[in-house]
Amino acid sequence: MIELDPFVLTFKLATVTTIILFLIGIPLAYWLTYSRYKIKYVVEALVSLPLILPPSVLGFYLLLAFSPQNSFGKFLDEYFEVRLVFTFPGLVVASILYSLPFMIQPLYNGFKMLPSSLLEASYTLGKGRMTTLRKILLPNIRTSLITGSILTFAHTVGEFGVVLMVGGNIPRETRVVSIALYDEVEAMNYGQAHLYAISLLLFAFLTLLVVYLVNNRSTINRVA
Repeated sequence: MIELDPFVLTFKLATVTTIILFLIGIPLAYWLTYSRYKIKYVVEALVSLPLILPPSVLGFYLLLAFSPQNSFGKFLDEYFEVRLVFTFPGLVVASILYSLPFMIQPLYNGFKMLPSSLLEASYTLGKGRMTTLRKILLPNIRTSLITGSILTFAHTVGEFGVVLMVGGNIPRETRVVSIALYDEVEAMNYGQAHLYAISLLLFAFLTLLVVYLVNNRSTINRVA
């Protein structure tokens, strides 16, 4: 019988990560799109780094940073009583960093595709930046918001290397589906492993299908 706890924990992690990145991603993508500061290219490179960086590398350095034996981890432990190694909050922080480009890239592309006339018209009418963002820009990148949220959620569900490094394998605390699959393969329980693997495969396929359908519908609406 397949365990449900890893699925519950996985979707909890993906939900929390997606909500936080949604709130962080909108202002960050807006700044990357419209800022004239040259440092934005450095920030853009850092945001995109997880796309090509092996997850085990990021997980290794996060493990070192979060460890109570090092200054940052010790600071969090002593002054805030927060421990990020082998805990669910640590998984959330690691997932936010690793899934960041999957939220930022669609939002950034959405902002980039908007005609500059929208901004100019809004400012001409005396609207401030926040009002323009909230009432003009965001409604016009609704597809990008949906795509970014779906991809972020799905990417977090499929994480392995970062999760294993930072969270380890603690039942009901850090043992997500990808870790449970790894455990079953190590134990040569291929029947159980198939169930976890098929679940992730179907989820990945349905996620991509929804993204393509949303984007296709958006393209048809723009043409119409």
